[in-house]
Amino acid sequence: MDNNREFLMRRLHSLLGIIPIGLFLTQHLIVNHFATQGVEAFNNASHFMANLPFVIFLEIFVIYLPLMYHAFYGLYIAFTSKNNPGHYSYMRNILFVAQRYTGVFLVVFIAWHVFETRFQVAIGAAAEADFNMMENILSNPFMLAFYIVGVLAAVFHFSNGIWSFLVTWGITQSEASQRNATYFTLLVFIVLSIIGIRALFAFV
Repeated sequence: MDNNREFLMRRLHSLLGIIPIGLFLTQHLIVNHFATQGVEAFNNASHFMANLPFVIFLEIFVIYLPLMYHAFYGLYIAFTSKNNPGHYSYMRNILFVAQRYTGVFLVVFIAWHVFETRFQVAIGAAAEADFNMMENILSNPFMLAFYIVGVLAAVFHFSNGIWSFLVTWGITQSEASQRNATYFTLLVFIVLSIIGIRALFAFV
C-alpha cells in the first residue's frame, strides 16, 4: 500500500475510533445505565434516542459507516501490524496486542448485538429495543457472560485507543504526557466499565 495513502487511512481510522464511535459508545452506555432506575426510565431513554430527528441518517453516516471502516481497516491492522519493543515499554506492547485482540472480538460481538437488537426491530420481529428485549437476551447466562466480556472489551478498546490517538496525532509526545494520558485512560476504562456492567445487571 502507498505510504501516504496508508498514513491517511491510519489517521482516519484513529480519528473515527474517537469521533464518532467512542462518543457513541459512551452515549450508548449512559442510555443503558438508565436501566438501573427501572423499566420505565430505560424505555423512555431508549425511545427518545430511537425517535431523534433524521435517526436513519444519523445511524448510517454517524454510526454504521464509520464503524464499518474502523472495523474492517482495524482487522487489516490487526493481522499485519507488529509490536514495537524498541519504541514502547513491555506493558505498552501488551496493551498493543490486547487492542488488536479486542478489536477482532468486537467485530463479532457488535455484529451479533446489532442483529439481536436493531435488526430485529428493522424486520418487525420486535416493536422496539426496550427493557424486555434486553431482559430476555440476558436471561441466558451464556449471553450475559458474552455481553459482560463484550462491554469490557469495547471499553478497553476505546480507552486504550484514546492513548494511541493522542500519540498518533502528536498531542502527547513527551514521556510525562504519555504517562499522564495512561492514568486518564485508566480512569475512563474504570468509569465506563462500572456504568456498562451496572447496566447489564440491571436487566437481569
